[in-house]
Amino acid sequence: MSVIVTDKGFAADDLGPFTPLEDRADERLILLPNDSDVADVRPIFNQIDAIAIPFPSFSDGRGFSLAHRLRVAGFTGRLRAVGHLISDQYYHARRAGFDEVEISDDLAARQPEADWKAETDWNRETYQDRLFARA
Repeated sequence: MSVIVTDKGFAADDLGPFTPLEDRADERLILLPNDSDVADVRPIFNQIDAIAIPFPSFSDGRGFSLAHRLRVAGFTGRLRAVGHLISDQYYHARRAGFDEVEISDDLAARQPEADWKAETDWNRETYQDRLFARA
């Protein structure tokens, strides 16, 4: 099983299974590898309700970059980070464009809801925001 993390805390999955892009017929929930090219999915943005991007390890940040590129390209559906993320990365996931994170029950037991909710102030000003405001 898994747990969905949102700004409100832990929740149950309300979407269902995601289909790999290469197996897509008319499915509206797509699993997109973290090394995908946005150009491959841009033509079907209006046919997709949600995209899940896997994180094979917490040190693999390619999913953050892909989420950002999808948002810049105009994807407005739900973006879900799936896999090996830790609570400290929730802030970065939200800033990159993810709406939610899917974690295992085991990870939810090791890093309880309070740990994740402590990172929900993802709109706070960062050092980079202050630095670029001066430039």
